[in-house]
Amino acid sequence: MQRNSKKRAAILAALQGTRAHPTADWIYRQLKPAIPGLSLGTVYHNLVAFKEAGLAVGVATVDGKERFDGNTAPHAHFICKKCGAVLDVWEAALPEGTNLPGTAESCRLTWYGVCEGCQAKKIV
Repeated sequence: MQRNSKKRAAILAALQGTRAHPTADWIYRQLKPAIPGLSLGTVYHNLVAFKEAGLAVGVATVDGKERFDGNTAPHAHFICKKCGAVLDVWEAALPEGTNLPGTAESCRLTWYGVCEGCQAKKIV
């Protein structure tokens, strides 16, 4: 991980402060008004560094853009095939006593379907 900076801290705070599972572009648009010297490349570079350092995870690529999660606790995701929403399904530690052939350190599980919002709008 590189040295700390105000930009890096702002990017991490934006990522960890939302449940939106943002893209680099989303974070860039949120921060650009307050940090005029910020570039999209800087945001993306830092998100990749956060993933490598275990401070973020890459959830999936939705509509051609990588979506990130600042919540690194083991949990699953649901991705809506209609609107592209990425939703947390649960946030729980791996259960003790799970009958696995080894010691689990993480799990990645993603469901794809149509979210309740799109179902209510009859976007199916």
